[in-house]
Amino acid sequence: MTERLYDLVIIGGSAAGAAAAVYAARRGLNFIVVTKDTGGEVALSGEVENWPGIIRTTGIELAQNFADHMKSYNVPIAEGLEVTDIKQTGNTHTVVAKDGAGGEKKYRAKAVLVASGIHPRELGVQGEKELRGKGITSCTVCDGPLFRGKVTATIGAGNAALESALMMSTIAKQVYLISKYPDTKETQGGFPKGEAILIQKVKALPNVKIIYHANTTEIFGASKVAGLRYEDTETKEKKELALDGVMVHVGMIPNDSFINGVKKNREREVEINIRCETSTPGIFAAGDITNVPFKQIAIAAGHGVTAALAAIDYINKWTPT
Repeated sequence: MTERLYDLVIIGGSAAGAAAAVYAARRGLNFIVVTKDTGGEVALSGEVENWPGIIRTTGIELAQNFADHMKSYNVPIAEGLEVTDIKQTGNTHTVVAKDGAGGEKKYRAKAVLVASGIHPRELGVQGEKELRGKGITSCTVCDGPLFRGKVTATIGAGNAALESALMMSTIAKQVYLISKYPDTKETQGGFPKGEAILIQKVKALPNVKIIYHANTTEIFGASKVAGLRYEDTETKEKKELALDGVMVHVGMIPNDSFINGVKKNREREVEINIRCETSTPGIFAAGDITNVPFKQIAIAAGHGVTAALAAIDYINKWTPT
């Protein structure tokens, strides 16, 4: 029996993958979405106020909208799968994935669209691995409510850290926001990659204390988080905070471990051209997994559309080799 050949396999079910799926469905492609979950990192966002057409929503609500939109087009989704490899024979690609029990699935296609996104970067400090899930989290939206009335710290200097501090200010008694940058004009007040409106909101909060030029060196506690230690990078003084919880938001890493046949940059991002084509014909990439300089939900969705349309052009001209 000949194994089924899809026109397209889309890897990922968040903004880029969902947008691509809608366009693929509207064009009548024979395709499937292979994903670990629907929504990805979008579902872990707090308030979302920059999605065009919706003044205010949340990451969870927006992720559900993506799922509902795909469902309205009867998009076939293989969920709960982790892609482990993309193999190529001639100009046919095979996406290899495994389920939670370790069972292997294979999907052959004329083209592949990678929209696998990114995952949180770890601090790499003493105590982090041991206390992960015991007071340390990289998902403030998921775990923040567990610290109601307590003392927490958010580590980071980007939008994710600022959003974390904003959310925790409504939950925790006291919030520390730890930035490795100084409070200067050149660093946007300690948050060089943050949006001005978020910085202003955080700095106006009475129960948020910002600690500048701080390098976290350890998170400690016996069976759960009890505090953290950091070094003031200007004075070299060692300091300590007593805490109940720590939110780590220090950047993201591409979910690229299964992609070996395409060109990537030093940050492991997949390099693409303006048509979202990678260095390998038939493999397209969209969203945060790529070398696009701005990691935004709206940009990822637009990328998904571009990649889908480029893939459709490729598929229309495809002949087996």
